[in-house]
Amino acid sequence: MNANKHFEQDDLALYAMQLLSAEEVAAITHHLEDCAECSRELAAVQGDLAIYAHTVDLHSPPALARERLLKQVAREKKIVPISRPAPAIPEPESPFRSEQPQRGDSGSSYFDEDELPRRSFVRRALPWVGWAVAAGLAVAAGRLYQEREALRTTVASEHGQLVRLTADAAEARQLLDTMNDATAMRVTLQKPKAPPVPQGRITYVADKGSLVFLASNMEPLLPYKIYELWLIPADGRDPIPAGTFHPDAKGNGSVLLPTLPKGVEAKAFGVTVEDEGGATTPTMPIIMAGTSS
Repeated sequence: MNANKHFEQDDLALYAMQLLSAEEVAAITHHLEDCAECSRELAAVQGDLAIYAHTVDLHSPPALARERLLKQVAREKKIVPISRPAPAIPEPESPFRSEQPQRGDSGSSYFDEDELPRRSFVRRALPWVGWAVAAGLAVAAGRLYQEREALRTTVASEHGQLVRLTADAAEARQLLDTMNDATAMRVTLQKPKAPPVPQGRITYVADKGSLVFLASNMEPLLPYKIYELWLIPADGRDPIPAGTFHPDAKGNGSVLLPTLPKGVEAKAFGVTVEDEGGATTPTMPIIMAGTSS
């Protein structure tokens, strides 16, 4: 007890953990009946202990509290004379409770001087060890769960990036293969008798259905109009839409790798002017046309 006639916080902590002697417990209990300040301090200590048991890892107790505990154990060391077998010492309900055999034979008149303090300390400490171990396991499990979820999110993100990069690389390779294919048909489209002459160059691989079209000197379009490229099959089928484009301010435009059926041999290519969005059949007239040279 301090100079203000109140118990120190360490005393109240040991009281809350049931680690004091019966005399000290009785003294503090009697004091708490009339002292609101110590009662509030005890409630705060009990709350801190509960939070501590659920949120932190195991640590050694404060040096001052440990010293007081050791002094308390030292004070309890004494020889207890008995004339009959010692009565069973009640122990707190605990999953960690264990029965220890009494030291010495039935003819002994005294316990070992270290036996009672050790049994008293074990009875008081084992319930708190269970709380602390459970709290430590809960914290470790929570951290492992968070780390697993973070790792799963990272793997999913990297997998998505890998899929996108793979698709981009495949498209770039297809574009390069189309431009360099020795069997590709290369067609130049132009509008005769119109300076500067609009031109369009086509590289087409029938087996792969790959097409690259580059246009230049194209005339400006009216609002809501667009140019559309057509593939005219050699077998006489209807023209196949091969993509739309809108020229820039210099008259340049392009159609790169439109979706086309594979294996269609081309007789010719043509360009028409369509409503914005394109058409499924060409609108006459065909303003540019070309065949394989």
